[in-house]
Amino acid sequence: MIENNFYSQACQGEYELHDIGDLVLEEGETLHGCKLAYRTHGQLNAARDNAILVTTWFSGTGKVMEDVYVGTARALNPTKYFIVIVDQIGSGLSSSPHNTPAPQNMANFPKVRIGDDVEAQRRLLTEKLGVSELALVLGGSMGGQQVYEWAVRYPDMVKRAAVIAATARNTFHDFMFTETLIEALTSDPAWKGGWYERADHVREGLSRMAKIFAVMGWSTEFYERKRWKTLLGMSSERDFINGVMRAYFAPMDPNDLLCKAWKWQRGDVSRHTGGDLAKALGRIKAKVFTMPISHDMFFPTRDCEVEQRLIPNAELRVINAIEGHMALNGFDPEYVAQVDSHLEDLLGYRA
Repeated sequence: MIENNFYSQACQGEYELHDIGDLVLEEGETLHGCKLAYRTHGQLNAARDNAILVTTWFSGTGKVMEDVYVGTARALNPTKYFIVIVDQIGSGLSSSPHNTPAPQNMANFPKVRIGDDVEAQRRLLTEKLGVSELALVLGGSMGGQQVYEWAVRYPDMVKRAAVIAATARNTFHDFMFTETLIEALTSDPAWKGGWYERADHVREGLSRMAKIFAVMGWSTEFYERKRWKTLLGMSSERDFINGVMRAYFAPMDPNDLLCKAWKWQRGDVSRHTGGDLAKALGRIKAKVFTMPISHDMFFPTRDCEVEQRLIPNAELRVINAIEGHMALNGFDPEYVAQVDSHLEDLLGYRA
C-alpha cells in the first residue's frame, strides 16, 4: 500500500466505504475484503422504485459524476431520485492496487473485469442499501460498459439504461489504443514492474499517457477551432497539454490506471452468450438510450448505432460535442444541457 492524497476525501469529497467481503473474480482469483466507495443523494422512496445507479469511467471518480451530472436543477434530481454513485474497482477510491494490503497490493492486484464490478455493485445495492430495482443505470465510457453489463446480466432489475460514449463489446481499434496507454506507463523505468514507491515517480509514463490521451480524447475540430482557448482558457496548445492533460493525469496512481485499462480492453457482454452479441443484447428488457458523442474517436457513433439496433427497446440519441470523448467531463454547458434533455426523456418513459 502507498499513500496518495489525490484519492483522499480532501480531494474527492465525502464518500463512504463498504466492505462487501470476498469477491470471486471471473479470472478465478478472489479479491479479499473488496471495498466499494460510494456516495448517495436523495432518499429511497416507500415503493423502492426511484433508485438510480451512476457508474465511473477510466480516469474518473464518483466526485466527477457528482459534480457534472447530479443536481436539483438537473435530470438526476436528488429531490426526486435516490442516486447512488459507485466507484469501479481500481478507481483509487474503491479497492485498488495502491490501497489494497499485501499480498494483493500493487502489481499483485488481481485481474478484474467489468462483470466483477457489476456483481460487487449488486451486492452493495441489495445488501447494504436495500435496492432491488433500478429506475436507471447511467454511465459513460467504462461506466457505459458497466451499464451494458447490468442490462444484460440483470434484465429484470434494470428498468432504464443510459449509455454515454461506450460500446457493449470493445473493438480491436479501441483495444489497441488502450494498449498504447498501458505501454506508456510500463515503459517508464521508474515503474519497476509495478513496485514503485510513489506514484509520482512514474511521472514520465504518466506524462506520455496524457499526451496520447490528448490525441484521441479530443477531436481534430477541437484543436482546429482552438477550443482549448475559448472553452478552457489556455493560451496555447502547449499550455493546454501541460496545464490540462498532464495536470489531469499527474496525481493518479499508475497501477490503478493499468487495472482499469486491462478491464476496459475486455469489456464484452457477448461472453454471456458464447460470443453472440445480438443474443446478449437481445436479453435486455430496459428502455435504453444509446448516447454516443458526435466527435468521439474512442467509441464512434457508427459503432454505437450498430449495437443499438440489436437492442429490443433502444433509441439512438447522439450528443453533439466537438470536444470528443473528453466532453464527458462536462466542460461545455451545451453538452450538459443535451445530456439532461435526453435523460429527462428517458426517465419520463413508461412501458
